[in-house]
Amino acid sequence: MEYQYPFDIDWTTEEVIDVIAFFESIEQAYEKSIDRDELMKKYKRFKEIVPGKADEKRICGEFQQSSGYSSYYVIKKMKDQPESGRISM
Repeated sequence: MEYQYPFDIDWTTEEVIDVIAFFESIEQAYEKSIDRDELMKKYKRFKEIVPGKADEKRICGEFQQSSGYSSYYVIKKMKDQPESGRISM
């Protein structure tokens, strides 16, 4: 798919890479499956970079608009699954 990942101009290169890795894990959940613990680790790093709920909604909304993949539903499924395993949408 051809689309751009959302990012903030104030982020460092490392932060941009980590946010892209988070969105790639969302893609993986839709296209194949992803290990719950790996997704949790990437989500926690994403939340360190984007701690505010409003910013998270905006950035994830931009990603969903361009890709068609909902970060919200993947993260909800991850949180609802208490034990390790695979997340697949």
